Amino acid sequence: MAIDRRNFLKGAAATSVTAMLPLNWAFASNRPAGIEPMDVSAVKWKNVDDLPSHFKVLNSSPLNAFPPEHLLAPVKTPADVAFIRWNGQMPEFDKIDPDTWEFTVDGESIETPKTYTIAELKKKFKTHTQQLVLECGGNSRENFYPNAKGNQWSNTAVFCAEWTGVLIKDVLADCGVKSDAVYTAHYGADKHISGKGAAISRGVPIDAAMNENGMIAWGMNGEDIPYMHGYPLRIVFGGRPGSVSQKCATGMGVRDRVHDGKKMEAPAYQVPKFPVAPGEKVENKDFKIIEEMIVKSLITSPQTGTEMPLGKTLSVSGHAWAGMRDVAKVEVSYDYGTTWQKASLTTPVNPTAWQQWKVDLKLPQAGYYEIWARATDTKGDTQPMVQPQWNPKGYLFNGCHRVAVRVV
Repeated sequence: MAIDRRNFLKGAAATSVTAMLPLNWAFASNRPAGIEPMDVSAVKWKNVDDLPSHFKVLNSSPLNAFPPEHLLAPVKTPADVAFIRWNGQMPEFDKIDPDTWEFTVDGESIETPKTYTIAELKKKFKTHTQQLVLECGGNSRENFYPNAKGNQWSNTAVFCAEWTGVLIKDVLADCGVKSDAVYTAHYGADKHISGKGAAISRGVPIDAAMNENGMIAWGMNGEDIPYMHGYPLRIVFGGRPGSVSQKCATGMGVRDRVHDGKKMEAPAYQVPKFPVAPGEKVENKDFKIIEEMIVKSLITSPQTGTEMPLGKTLSVSGHAWAGMRDVAKVEVSYDYGTTWQKASLTTPVNPTAWQQWKVDLKLPQAGYYEIWARATDTKGDTQPMVQPQWNPKGYLFNGCHRVAVRVV
């Protein structure tokens, strides 16, 4: 009798996956509760039908989906729980040959335009591996009131994976950057949802490209970059809006002006230059580009809705990050911000990696509690306990994350 593969895998997961199956299982040994282990075929998901049930799909064309909060518990986010964000049509991945894929560096402010294959990038430049936070500028948009237009992300349009590739600054130095350089321009193979023109082409200030740890990456968590996350090359900048980390990257331009590519124009990935009232209309001339992300934290344990017996210690943990800065402290409250307890906090493994925090709480009596977390960065900026400054596009929401717990 034929064995149904999916049921077989579920049965294997319930016993000992790594012992039973001769497959290259990704992160099987430290898989969080609530998700079945997956083999490396997960790196070849092509469309919404391939996604497992733990993703909430916001829309399928273009594809946007996110996981529940507790599945982001690992220090290095597994590729099969990282949020998925596309702006247009995905390329025909089956037709991509990584051996012939090319990455071109050009633009008004490049001295010598050059084109590299992936093999040439690997041979010519030093390879680096580092953990970088990628966060959608609209992460947590659903929490704004009044509602802001755009994908209604919850709190998990963020992840921190381990990327392998070469530093952008090394590649730009090889080509030579003119003194009039202002901005980079990032190019990829994904097309506008109509099929005409680019879906997105954004960039960063030239100082960021020349002085930070941005990468041209071919690897994610020790494997080829999955289709959904930008195979076969991705430009990756930690600490900046995820939209500048171009998927399926075909090249980078160096411009003598602020880049004018698709989704560089206001109000895309921009906020008002001055405070506005909730719901207020803002003219395009009064917006400014979001260059860096801001301080934020996420509770990955316990899950909201957890019940626990009176007298038991509640262990609360999660991650914190602060754009281009480090996080200096994380505090947790169970009494609506009346008192705060300081959590233990790790240092980042490299710049723009997220940091892990943990604190044990003794909840004093039976009843309902909200657990709040707030992070403070190295320049003293702290997450607000209420809604942060409202903006028309719903970017940069960083109010305290909170989960509900009941003591019984």
